[in-house]
Amino acid sequence: MGHVTAKSYLDLQKRLDDSAQGAPASESLYQILEVLFTEEEARLTSVLPLKMFSVKEAAKRWKKSEAESEKVLDGLADKAILIDSERNGVKLYCLAPTMAGFFEFSIMRTDGKFDRKLLSELFYQYINTEEDFVRAVLGIKPAIARVFVHETAVKDADQKIILDYERASHIIKSATCIGVGTCYCRHKMEHAGHACEMPQEVCLTFNSCADSLVRHGVAKKITTAEALEILDRVIKLGLVQIGDNIQEGVSFICNCCGCCCEAIIACKRLGCYDDFRSNFYAVNDLAKCTGCGICAKKCPFEAIEIKTNDAGKKFAQVDLGKCVGCGVCTRFCPSQSLSLERHTELTDTPKNTIERVVLEAVNTNKLQNYIFDNYTLWTNRYLRKVLGAILALPAAKRILASKQLRSRFFDVANKQAVVNNYNEVYREGEASANKKTSLKE
Repeated sequence: MGHVTAKSYLDLQKRLDDSAQGAPASESLYQILEVLFTEEEARLTSVLPLKMFSVKEAAKRWKKSEAESEKVLDGLADKAILIDSERNGVKLYCLAPTMAGFFEFSIMRTDGKFDRKLLSELFYQYINTEEDFVRAVLGIKPAIARVFVHETAVKDADQKIILDYERASHIIKSATCIGVGTCYCRHKMEHAGHACEMPQEVCLTFNSCADSLVRHGVAKKITTAEALEILDRVIKLGLVQIGDNIQEGVSFICNCCGCCCEAIIACKRLGCYDDFRSNFYAVNDLAKCTGCGICAKKCPFEAIEIKTNDAGKKFAQVDLGKCVGCGVCTRFCPSQSLSLERHTELTDTPKNTIERVVLEAVNTNKLQNYIFDNYTLWTNRYLRKVLGAILALPAAKRILASKQLRSRFFDVANKQAVVNNYNEVYREGEASANKKTSLKE
């Protein structure tokens, strides 16, 4: 008899899939959820908001007392499924995303709460073997993660033009809390029999995310000096820094290798290099290049190939379609023929998490799931369908529907949906986020 998935896990999968990131249905995903959640936890989590919420809000949806609800929420936070924090004396919770979220956190922890070998095998199946989830994550615009350039690889003349949010060192120095944990990707690959020899205790988390993970035993709290030491060590090893694709309040920076990192593997497999690019790219001075091939071996994204010219001289050729501007190649070039140049058109990076998620929700036609997100109310279910249908209309019809409905929210959503310039979308996203807080169910 085949495996039967309980309804609570089916509902939870649908809830996760309603987020901008998505979580496509799969037998392996259901098994992952069964490891991480009890049936009751899955049922309760399936009706939680996608955005930050209080104990009072959860209790209202669950029809439980606040004391009972807080106990359940704290249990989920202890599993790092929820991220908990405090603001103005009020305890708040937020459902962690799947990727760069509770998938990774379940492997990062070392307290035996989960069977990491079983989870590693299931994650490998869901992410490395199947493609639906990876395609959904890599298809999000703006991307959830970006490459941080190796600062020391940038020419002295260009050091002054590197912006603070492009510097991993600045993220570390400005963080209110720093945690270090096990590298999810390499630990997963270890159980799959594919791990490399790169260090595992180098996954950095920051600010409120780090504070929550440290309190719940997922990460170890470290000092700024210790984090900078880790950064220096992994850069020398040729690892790439891939982190939160926002300017302020960065939550994580992973130190990635080309053989284990899920993001890099998927990028090479699906050709999604544009999603990760820094504001730099590698160039090669052919007069200096000896064609030794070291750069080609070191490039995590396989963006360099050794060619032979008509005179029989070997040289390194950088494929700018694949180069993400991490700077790894320049560190290992013995002839110093490789260097970094800055793109004339810079990559747009969302200001903060709210801005990025609003943009992602607009671009995936899931904004309605964040606005009308109370799954216990039939009115919210109806409004989600109405708004989703409106946002899916062609531009002209969407504008007409907006005018007819005379809704303050629809007007804002319509503006967000039709704007093409990212800077304009950022401003609309901020306005939308502020107005949403005043809407009533």
